[in-house]
Amino acid sequence: MNQERLMKVLVGPIVSEKSTMIGEKHKQISFVVVPDATKYEVKAAVELLFNTKVSSVQILNLKGKQKRFGRYMGKRNDVRKAYVTLAEGQEINFEQEVM
Repeated sequence: MNQERLMKVLVGPIVSEKSTMIGEKHKQISFVVVPDATKYEVKAAVELLFNTKVSSVQILNLKGKQKRFGRYMGKRNDVRKAYVTLAEGQEINFEQEVM
């Protein structure tokens, strides 16, 4: 895979109460990824950027909600999420600097 493409696959980590509970319970890290990312690209990107071993990846598409903006109806953007399960003994520290 193209290394330049892998650098752009991960948009950022999801930091919330739900993602923290999932991380502690199932050793999963959640990321926002680009809309056309595949499981193989996400796995390769996490292994490349964080020097860890990934055991599995689950991807889901979250549809944007219909919301009212003043007197007009609008729609939030769709989001594609990836839940990455790390191998035994592996962890990701977001405080360290990435290449």
